[in-house]
Amino acid sequence: MGIGGSIIDPAFIEEYLGMRVESVDEVEIIRRMTQGIYDEDEYQKALKWTREKCKEGFDKNPEQFRRTDEQKEQDWEFVVKMMCIIKDLMNGNKNLPAGCEEESVGHNAIAAGFQGQRQWTDFYPNCDFPEAMLNTSFDWNGAREPYILATENDVLNGLGMLFMKLLTNRAQIFADVRTYWSPEAVKKATGYELEGVAKQSGGFIHLINSGAACLDACGKATDENGNGVMKPWYDVTDKDIDNILDATTWNYADLG
Repeated sequence: MGIGGSIIDPAFIEEYLGMRVESVDEVEIIRRMTQGIYDEDEYQKALKWTREKCKEGFDKNPEQFRRTDEQKEQDWEFVVKMMCIIKDLMNGNKNLPAGCEEESVGHNAIAAGFQGQRQWTDFYPNCDFPEAMLNTSFDWNGAREPYILATENDVLNGLGMLFMKLLTNRAQIFADVRTYWSPEAVKKATGYELEGVAKQSGGFIHLINSGAACLDACGKATDENGNGVMKPWYDVTDKDIDNILDATTWNYADLG
């Protein structure tokens, strides 16, 4: 990976922050998939919930490059299973198959990252779904404390996300800030005049995920006055979850 943020400095984390660093090769995810080292009941529950709650968005790829519906279904199964396995790696899971005592322990991880680019993502489905959902304040089991899982194993952003989560008890966003759009720039490029909050704020920033933002960031959770907010995870309600999921689409990755 060609970004400095992916270069882990164990001395900083271990000596300054007092946290242990462990590295796990990504092939461990494939090994666990291949050998069935995951919680089958949890996986089936997660897959059922994903099929019911996660809406598939448009596919931007040219027709000749698009995956078939059958291939896309296999990719959904892959990324859901991937998420279950990453949770097991971080937390451990006493419900893994017999003989998997070591894997059942997990790594007791307070934060993690997934390298992905480019060798993994050139060959396997990327980690956007596991990253987005783990960073979110809920999953198929309802509201829960968000995880910290940094895209591209970007340890610098991951540590920043960890600090903010511990300080605020809120989910954290992983996204790239590509551009700032002033009202004048929007008017010049599109002819549209900003209104509402965008106008009051003097424009907006354009986030394009090289990774996966928490779903909480869509602003569909609301406070007592109906304002869109990001809540502490323990205040997220079932209504918030439904509204957030309804506002979210999962679009197929760029295959170009």
